[in-house]
Amino acid sequence: MFLAGCAAHHEPPPAMPPPPAAPASTPAPHHIPTPTPTPVPTPVAPRASRSDTEITVPKDAKVLYTEVGFASWYGPGFQKRNAANGQPYDMNAMTAAHRTLPLNTIVRVTDLKTAESVLLRITDRGPFVTDRVIDLSRAAARKLSVYQHGTALVKIEVLETPASIKEGGRWCVQIGAFQDSDDARKLKEKLARRYRTAKVLQFSSPAGGDWIRVRVAEDDKKRAQEVMKETHTEAAMFLVRLD
Repeated sequence: MFLAGCAAHHEPPPAMPPPPAAPASTPAPHHIPTPTPTPVPTPVAPRASRSDTEITVPKDAKVLYTEVGFASWYGPGFQKRNAANGQPYDMNAMTAAHRTLPLNTIVRVTDLKTAESVLLRITDRGPFVTDRVIDLSRAAARKLSVYQHGTALVKIEVLETPASIKEGGRWCVQIGAFQDSDDARKLKEKLARRYRTAKVLQFSSPAGGDWIRVRVAEDDKKRAQEVMKETHTEAAMFLVRLD
């Protein structure tokens, strides 16, 4: 394109013509100063979320806490919804939901019937069924007998935890599920009048039904426990850790 404006004349040029000057509007590209390149750092791939990485613990890791109870599993209805840790739930990752263990706790779950075990990270809250203690992802359930039977008796062993299990934490009370949303609304209004410093929320679950969550002042565990003792309802009540 730069050469298109330099076509030859039809008449012979003079004996020693001066070199043609480049048009003012089209500077020769070889004369354009080249800026000094700024070093560009090598792109670094984003770190995988903790739920996507392989879970490993030292072989001599001590058991910090043990619990025995029934496990269930949850999957399609919650897939890609934000879990309690703020990340989208992935039913194909090795994770689990527990009501009271600190988020990002590493647990070993052993099927007491088959003796098979898996390492899981606690990323969510649940199960909100009174006779169950842990909800496994579909991937975890498939490695045990939980997927085939729906539930199984398991032993939970805490191997790593980012916070104290027995002390501190932020807590709330969760009540439900209500099949009639009006029943949930009436209890919500009653609790809001009684506990003026608490935040009383009503929400729907992907599994069906309405739920009420009571967040007491400063998310204090002792106060949350008092709310449970003072509240009378036929619906199930659960003490739930938020962090």
